[in-house]
Amino acid sequence: MPLGLYLAVPFCRTKCSYCNFASDVFSRAVFDNYIKRLCAEIEHSTRNSEPMGALLDRSVDSVYFGGGTPTLLDVTQLKSVFVTIRQIFNADAEAEITVECAPGTLSSEMLDALVGCGVNRVSLGVQSFIDKEAASVGRLHKTQTVLDDIARLRAAGITNINVDLIAGLPHQTAASWEHSLEQLISTGVPHASVYMLEVDEDSRLGRELMAGGQKYHAHFVPDEDLTADLYEVACERLNAAGITQYEISNFARPGLESRHNLKYWTRRPYLGFGVDAHSMLPLRVGKAVRLSNPEALEKYLACEPVSTVEVDRQMALEEALFLGLRLNSGVDLQSLQTEFPELFVAQNRVITELVDSNLIERQNTFIRLSKRGRLLSNEVFQRFLSPATV
Repeated sequence: MPLGLYLAVPFCRTKCSYCNFASDVFSRAVFDNYIKRLCAEIEHSTRNSEPMGALLDRSVDSVYFGGGTPTLLDVTQLKSVFVTIRQIFNADAEAEITVECAPGTLSSEMLDALVGCGVNRVSLGVQSFIDKEAASVGRLHKTQTVLDDIARLRAAGITNINVDLIAGLPHQTAASWEHSLEQLISTGVPHASVYMLEVDEDSRLGRELMAGGQKYHAHFVPDEDLTADLYEVACERLNAAGITQYEISNFARPGLESRHNLKYWTRRPYLGFGVDAHSMLPLRVGKAVRLSNPEALEKYLACEPVSTVEVDRQMALEEALFLGLRLNSGVDLQSLQTEFPELFVAQNRVITELVDSNLIERQNTFIRLSKRGRLLSNEVFQRFLSPATV
């Protein structure tokens, strides 16, 4: 089965206050060492996977450069990664090749390089079309920058464009959110990702909110109820505009769903390279293994070992349920019962309880998250995990 490749580029112009990813602001002197390490990891991927019995298909049908901001790299650095990928793997002619881009980092030279490297999809980290809201969390672009970048991408032949928005940013109101949605729809982009602001200890804004403080505009963050309302409004507006929801946070025009991200939710094999990158590969014994690279840049550059977890049948069933439920298409229970007959009875009890609680809906042999379940999805997913998994 063809692989998806994920390339992590952890470099940013500024660290957004809401960000909980393994990315940060680093000196450009670090970039070269990182790219050399990244290319070496790609070159040694077969050698590293064989001892654990993992099956590594060299054919690739999706490549995703995530961040951070991959477009901060020098053109020569970006090209060297693409050259290495094509030396080791066989990319399909129709492969989806995505690069994440912060608005304002798309120089003419970089745009030419993306086209030359075969990039056919770009994801723009917009977050808000209200300049005050974007600035409050550390975004450096203006709305006009976003519109200009979209026009330039299209002129270069890259029309498969995603725009990210976040519901729950400081200073956000129902009216300002409506404006951001209207702007997104008016651009005509075929894909949108809408996230609700995460409040946890892994971001500066999250910690400040948990502490009840006022730094990072925390006292201007909408409450949970309004944030949930904003998310529901986004679902209504985007669906009505033909940008149909297919996953909790993702919306697309027909046929333009993210092929790479669908691999994660349908448990198809993918291989990650770089800081905090994750992989999921099948094993020769009919199971699977999940791998994760070090979260810290210095540990990754020092070639500290990859963490591995073998996915047994119990974990595979749990993953099939909570990953599959992220998708609007839902989960086919008949298929799971056939594949995991000895484990399914316990999970079926959980499913019945969730249906009774109006968190999931059952239609024939399929189950899907309800409208309420999407807002409480983490609680739903937790119910499927055994104590050993948690």
